[in-house]
Order: sequence, then C-alpha cells, then structure tokens
Amino acid sequence: MHEVVVVDDASDDGTSGVARAGRAVVLPALPPPAGWTGKAWACHRGARATTGSLLLFLDADVVLTPEALDGLLTLHARHGGLVSVQPHHRAVRPYEQLSAYFNVVSLMASGAFAGLDGSRPMAFGPCLVTSRSDYERAGGHAAVRSEVLDDAMLAVAYTRAGLAVRCAVGAEPVRMRMYPGGWRQLVEGWTKNIASGAAQADRRCSGWAALWLAAHWAVAAGALLALVGAVTGWSPAPSVVPGAVWVAAWVCVSLQLRSMLRRAGSFRWWTWVLFPLPLLVFTLLFARSLLATRLRHEVRWRGRKVPIGDGSSSLRRAS
Repeated sequence: MHEVVVVDDASDDGTSGVARAGRAVVLPALPPPAGWTGKAWACHRGARATTGSLLLFLDADVVLTPEALDGLLTLHARHGGLVSVQPHHRAVRPYEQLSAYFNVVSLMASGAFAGLDGSRPMAFGPCLVTSRSDYERAGGHAAVRSEVLDDAMLAVAYTRAGLAVRCAVGAEPVRMRMYPGGWRQLVEGWTKNIASGAAQADRRCSGWAALWLAAHWAVAAGALLALVGAVTGWSPAPSVVPGAVWVAAWVCVSLQLRSMLRRAGSFRWWTWVLFPLPLLVFTLLFARSLLATRLRHEVRWRGRKVPIGDGSSSLRRAS
C-alpha cells in the first residue's frame, strides 16, 4: 500500500487539480507558523498526513521515470538513514542554461562525492528517502524549521542522531526543471540559495571550488585579452604567455566543463564553449546573494520574505 500526498503551497498553475485527478490527497500548506520556512512546513505537514513506514519527499518539479522508485528504495535499503538525490537538471530555454555553473559548483562544494574523511554531511532537498522511524529520531523537518537550507541541515540532524546520509546524482531516472518561470525566478532562486549554501558547505571542497572558478576566470581573461591584442595590436600589459597557450587553455577548460555539465544536467554546447558568459552570471548572482544574506539578512522567494539569521543554525542553537 502506498499514499501520495501533495502539499499545495498556494500554487496557481492547476497543481491541485492534476493531483486530485491522479487520486492523490491534496493538502493546503497553510501559512507557516512563526519561525518556519515554507518548504520545511510543507514537508512537515505532508509527513504528518501519512502513515507509511517509508517517506519519499519530492519537490513539485521533480519527475521520476518508472524504474526510479525501485532504484530509490534499493538505495535506501542498502544504506538506511537519509538518502538524497540531486536530480538531473533539464534546462530548456536559453536563460535556463545560465544555471550551468550553479549546478556544477553545488555538486563540487557539497563534498557529497569527494570521499573526504570528516566532511560536512550534505543532502539534496528535491528528492529525499527515509524511514519514518529515522525521520522522527532525527527530529524531522521540525528540527530545521527555520533553515533556508533545510536539506543540508537535515543531513546534519541525521548525522547527529547517528544515522547515515547518502547522496546520489539522478541522471535520467530522477530529473527536474528548475526555474521555468522566467529570468526573474532564476535570479530570485539562486539569490536565495547560493551564498547560504557556500556557508554550509565543506570548507575544503568550497576552497577547491573557489580555486576552480578562479582558474576559469584567469583563462577567460587571459584568452580574451590575447584576442584583443591579436585583432587590434593593443594590449593593456605585455603578455609573457603566447596566444596559442591561451587558446589551448580555453579548449581544456571548455572540455572539462562539458564533462561535468553532462553529469549535472542537459546543458547546450554554448554553455561550455562560451563559458565566460554563464561564469559571469554565476559571479554576479553570488555577489547579490552574499549581499542579501550577509548584509540585509533577508531573501525573497515566491513572494515571501525569508529572514536569514546571523549564520547560527537552529541545530547549533539547540546543542
């Protein structure tokens, strides 16, 4: 026996009608109580409305192929605790391709696949599998009620309860389309997440990700300056690196990015051939996110203002 519960958080796209037509139980999320984020409250309500011994949390934009559920259950049976999957990002419209670096950096900085001893626990919120007993033992979403990054802090809660946390990448069986609502939604979504994610990520992995980004910027700047010099004969500074070396570096960076993007999502050729463009978007939105989280202590998402604390999570305050 299985139960399908859809928590409708004030959607305006016919979600509730489609869910009812598929014989799912539809619950209104209701306004979150004071101290709760909307996502944590919706997951909490959904879990309380079910009776099964296993819980599968899915974001509304996650799509499973027919064989995906068996794979998720097998993974959970093997590892127990909390199993999370980062879905394959299906980028459709041109502006969605600009999420390229966000996806790769999120996977790199998470440390989930680095295999480092003592790395910070991490989970990916769009797809979570857990037993009800482990969920309650870790405190459930009530333990991370005020966290913008409820998934990462849920992993911390499981680890503190002595439970395993296992991450995987979805590929085709588990996929999603992020921010299909337009450029403004993409800007708002990444502004909400990226700086807070960097603060919660494993420091060693974040450091390597920062060096990786710096190398990409160095290649982009050096190659573009070499191109300007070759075309106009003018250069702002004498270069000791031949232009051919910069071209070779550009090709190497592009091919490396291509291989990484294939794992993260369905990104088009120009996102890696013209990598400085999505790299620039990443850098600007990271700066915007940093400003919102560290100075204003507030971000916006789906018309709601989400307060950001001083960096001390509810889990740390409770310990």
